[in-house]
Amino acid sequence: MAPPLCGKVDVQAPQAGTCPRVSVLVDGSYLAEFLLEKGYEVHGIVRRSSSFNTGRIEHLYKNPQAHIEGNMKLHYGDLTDSTCLVKIINEVKPTEIYNLGAQSHVKISFDLAEYTADVDGVGTLRLLDAVKTCGLISSVRFYQASTSELYGKVQEIPQKETTPFYPRSPYGAAKLYAYWIVVNFREAYNLFAVNGILFNHESPRRGANFVTRKISRSVAKIHLGQLECFSLGNLDAKRDWGHAKDYVEAMWLMLQKDEPEDFVIATGEVHSVREFVEKSFLHIGKTIVWEGKNENEVGRCKETGKIHVTVDLKYYRPTEVDILQGPCTMAKQRKNSFPRVGYSQLVREMVEADVELMRTNPNA
Repeated sequence: MAPPLCGKVDVQAPQAGTCPRVSVLVDGSYLAEFLLEKGYEVHGIVRRSSSFNTGRIEHLYKNPQAHIEGNMKLHYGDLTDSTCLVKIINEVKPTEIYNLGAQSHVKISFDLAEYTADVDGVGTLRLLDAVKTCGLISSVRFYQASTSELYGKVQEIPQKETTPFYPRSPYGAAKLYAYWIVVNFREAYNLFAVNGILFNHESPRRGANFVTRKISRSVAKIHLGQLECFSLGNLDAKRDWGHAKDYVEAMWLMLQKDEPEDFVIATGEVHSVREFVEKSFLHIGKTIVWEGKNENEVGRCKETGKIHVTVDLKYYRPTEVDILQGPCTMAKQRKNSFPRVGYSQLVREMVEADVELMRTNPNA
């Protein structure tokens, strides 16, 4: 989905008869929901497409059937087009910008390396330059969606703010440039700009080609008799998985601080792809038993004897990232209220949502 730009009003609800200050936001249906609930006017950038690509935010329209806007307003634009970014930012004059716009699929970044660098790396520079060009350096707070993929070939476990970066993909390398250009604008122009180094954040709204959603969708289809088997890549890759709802609140909190500071946002809990598969199948009453090794490994249902999972080398990355795990420092700052959604609850929510989706629309 395209980037949103977003700005804030006071955290308190606006007084009767007043209009919230305009905001510009980049991407994220959960973030848009969160800000709207706080009284923000949210502006999003969407890329032009021959078909509507606003499925995740349609419920946020004042009139979803007619796409009539309320406090969420959409603008056509793209992170590869600096002119449109300047135009939108100058028109909206946001007080907060959340740049979540990116080509965010790590495996695909190897096939679209130049495009990934243009959007994820230089696109961030274009946004920052647009803020500077519009004379908003002193009035804007800028959030950059950084990523645990910066750590790549990890130098220590867990990975902290001080851990050296070692990206292992075009996506990670592009995000590394974005990280440092944000730091540069903060130091060179005194812009309130921060990097949120977010570890994997998942939900039922996750894109269908990301591994967690691929698993939950496939398990749902198997449960409903619409599919018998699906293929994955590296089953032993370990990730720190949290819920996107928790992470968008962390983004917002970073922009409410007195001074700009970069933070790692993570749950501190790590699980393998293999474990995610097992947990997902348990929610539909199936126990997966693993047989074989490497590309010949399969996941067989203990109850029925059917093979439901195979390994396909085409899903492996040219350079793998074995483990990403962050410290759960946010829990201490939020008095242990982070994360609100635990790993087991996250998996169950994703599987249950996809069972319902596939039951009503098998071709979704």
